Amino acid sequence: QVQLVESGGGLVQAGGSLRLSCAASGRIFSNSAMGWFRQRPGKEREFVAAIRWSGGVPYYADSVKGRFTISRDNAKNTVYLQMNSLKPEDTAVYYCAVTSALVVVITANYDNWGQGTQVTVSS
Repeated sequence: QVQLVESGGGLVQAGGSLRLSCAASGRIFSNSAMGWFRQRPGKEREFVAAIRWSGGVPYYADSVKGRFTISRDNAKNTVYLQMNSLKPEDTAVYYCAVTSALVVVITANYDNWGQGTQVTVSS
């Protein structure tokens, strides 16, 4: 079992930046991947970005490519989501999660979730 704790959310003006953190503890497999997801008001939870603990190319949703960057610090068991050029439509609760699946862009493939952190972007 893996425990995940997100932090770093808040209120920011459009065009601003935030960095989210996801601290993982427990049994972490090196071939697993960490993903960031978000749930906007009235919408289903959606994939944002993912990265494997072992490295490799990160994955991004088209809506955040070029603005968001996912990274990891294996020594700290922490994954980050740097969010730049934020837009009001980025307002959502952001969650991190872990998967051992090969396909990391599918929400249903993730089985451990954090509690979420609210990001609000004002126009």
